Amino acid sequence: MTLKGPISAGTWHLVGDGIVTESVDVTFQVIWRTQAGQDTLLASFAHHFDPLPGNSFDAIPFEADATGIAAAAAEGDELVLRFTGASALNEMAYVPNGDGRLTDGRIPNLTFP
Repeated sequence: MTLKGPISAGTWHLVGDGIVTESVDVTFQVIWRTQAGQDTLLASFAHHFDPLPGNSFDAIPFEADATGIAAAAAEGDELVLRFTGASALNEMAYVPNGDGRLTDGRIPNLTFP
């Protein structure tokens, strides 16, 4: 997402519903990326997901708040939501739910402080 200016410090709200194929620890990072390519971590979230029984491909809900720092962002800088899975054998152990209600979940989204 391209930013229009600074971001205040405060509480970020994340909806991170996803499809889970095996147990995985997921870290979500909110990153401010300057036009020069410098990254600054503003806030992070972590959650352990276990797959639903019966090989279900319904979304598993996740919603959390995290306190973040301010960013002296300028117009044209970017906000990046990065997610990384760990302790899983499968690279696709967690997939953000892009299908929303079709998979009994919500489309992942982030609310600014």
